[in-house]
Amino acid sequence: MSGQEYDVVIIGAGPAGIQAAIHASRRKTRVLMLGRIENSALYGAHIENYAFVGGVSLGGDLLRLGLEQAKRFGTETSAEDVLKISQEDELFHLEVESGTTITARSLIFCMGVSKKKLSVPGEKEFSGRGVSYCVDCDANFYRGATVTVTGDRSAAVDGALTLLDYAAKVYLVAEELNVSKELLGRLQASQVVHIQNSIKEIIGDRVVTSLLLTDGETLETEGIFIELGSKGALELATQIGVQLDTESFKYIAVNRQQQTNIAGIYAAGDIVGPPYQMAKAVGEGCIAGMEAATYARKMRKEG
Repeated sequence: MSGQEYDVVIIGAGPAGIQAAIHASRRKTRVLMLGRIENSALYGAHIENYAFVGGVSLGGDLLRLGLEQAKRFGTETSAEDVLKISQEDELFHLEVESGTTITARSLIFCMGVSKKKLSVPGEKEFSGRGVSYCVDCDANFYRGATVTVTGDRSAAVDGALTLLDYAAKVYLVAEELNVSKELLGRLQASQVVHIQNSIKEIIGDRVVTSLLLTDGETLETEGIFIELGSKGALELATQIGVQLDTESFKYIAVNRQQQTNIAGIYAAGDIVGPPYQMAKAVGEGCIAGMEAATYARKMRKEG
């Protein structure tokens, strides 16, 4: 990243994010796309129902082609995860895992909706009764408690650090950590107890009481936060008041211009609801990219 201020910042590098980047960059705005194409649900898929693509194509190949196309139009890219978003004076400030703060005139959420499961016994049984998937949403329920976070990416480390403000004791269970040196340093300087292991089973009665680790040890805990990846779109969006759909509260609510309820914030792709199809994501990304660029250019003139 050559500089810290952008017209448009896109979070997510799937088909919606890449198409948004192409259209925003073509409108002569400075664009940054954050994310990894490997994290897209399309990456390992076989594509045979997308117009203009003959036969069966691998999603990863299409994403790589799209990424290079976006770069040719001027899109800058970074694989860093976003940890927090705030707004001040109509500008958005994004804290990424290196500790850097990026400023944007407009944002586009294109991160999809998949929530990774731990897939161990007890996870489904104790969901909502000690098993949670969102530290930002549920941390307040664990004031003065002993809690555990599991995951090897930025969401888990940031979640564990956040829980220090609420819980009496915080464990982080992960065999290895795949985060930046800066974030790892913050963890090591904190009071979070990092256990290099993995979880075999979640144990409890009416609520979670302990975890069985793969080495046979038992870890007593009153809650387990499963954070297997980067910060999800819903967690980041709700930090700054973006409204969700009123029926399921699973998707970001947008209008036909892909606008959210907050000026300057747009969303596209699976995160705004089904059907989960590449064709839909690309179309919405196109609209979001153009609209976000138009908004940013207007802000520049008025600034």
